[in-house]
Amino acid sequence: MRKLWRHAQLTTLAGDAPWGRLADGALLTSGERIAWIGRDADLPRHLDVDAEHDLEGALVTPGFVDCHTHLVYGGARDDEFEARLHGASYAEIARQGGGILATVRATRQASDESLFASARRRALALLTEGVTTLEIKSGYGLTLADEARCLRVARRLGRELPLTVVSTYLGAHALPPEFAGCPDDYIAAVCAWLPALHAEGLVDAVDAFCETIGFSRDQTRRVFDAARTLGLPVKLHAEQLSHQNGAALAAQYGALSCDHLEYLDAAGIQAMAAAGTVAVLLPGAFYFLRETQPPPIAALRAAGVPLAVATDHNPGSSPLLSLLLALNLACTLFRLTPEEAVRGATVHAARALGLADRGILAVGRRADFAVWTLDHPRELTYWIGGCRPSRVIAGGQEVNRHALIATGSSLSA
Repeated sequence: MRKLWRHAQLTTLAGDAPWGRLADGALLTSGERIAWIGRDADLPRHLDVDAEHDLEGALVTPGFVDCHTHLVYGGARDDEFEARLHGASYAEIARQGGGILATVRATRQASDESLFASARRRALALLTEGVTTLEIKSGYGLTLADEARCLRVARRLGRELPLTVVSTYLGAHALPPEFAGCPDDYIAAVCAWLPALHAEGLVDAVDAFCETIGFSRDQTRRVFDAARTLGLPVKLHAEQLSHQNGAALAAQYGALSCDHLEYLDAAGIQAMAAAGTVAVLLPGAFYFLRETQPPPIAALRAAGVPLAVATDHNPGSSPLLSLLLALNLACTLFRLTPEEAVRGATVHAARALGLADRGILAVGRRADFAVWTLDHPRELTYWIGGCRPSRVIAGGQEVNRHALIATGSSLSA
């Protein structure tokens, strides 16, 4: 079906001009793709269209891409939030059996349907803010059967919601209790599970948590070698709580992204720049954990490393279900410009997932876009709450917001 969207203030983000703005623009979509884009006055005559929409001067942006989430899990960790306010650190809680392992226990106990229902509510919360593509990591099962369950839920979300879902295998997220004291044995298991998960079509990329409370460089390398054998791209939770030289290692494997990066050094920055690896900034975790050392934004910017922004939604360190708030936090806490932040949730976020068909509005790109009753795209980073698109189009199809079931009172169960 060919649809014409007219009289829009287009924020294409294409090219190097600020915002790629096009006043009184028009979009022609054909099926899932953009077939024409330009000034409304330059529309070809006698266009054959099936439907025409007058947007009456509304702002149009590419659909958002949330390129780092842990959306599928059981339970919640509000008790740990309270414990941190009484002085406990994230690392201390993890060493006492809380942290990731608390969510692992809840996830293993949850049924497939309850995992899907809770993840669906979270995904809908993102969708209503204009997110049309999101990544979902596993990592809360830590057995072959439970990792597979979580990845199947991610795939099901992509089938049943008007969203593109990219699934990432994060078996190397934490050491499960049955492997206590045997991290190398667990990494061997993580690597052994990967071919079966890949054969089932559940894995788009492979991630690991390289950290003092996670896994070492050598253990991470083994996971990356297993991914490389299967031709899968890699990414890494790197330099979040300490400097482990993880980013430099990931860059050696041509990683799509390195994420967090609070303790990234100059060598890591140069390695990422040379490899074309995207820096994914996660200000929600920085804020929620009350961290004080921000990522080296100026040095990353100077080196030409692409900067993406994501929610990092997870129950322990970033229970954030608003990519718009993540953009505001990236500006206020990390000093990104509004345009850098918006590009970080579109152009560069798509690149962080290895997706070259979205993130900008251009001919041939996927017809994912959002319509806003705003005057300027910088407002997307300015308002704290209350900002929602009036319309969301995913793959050329308008999302019927009235048909979406409300997210409900509980986002954790």
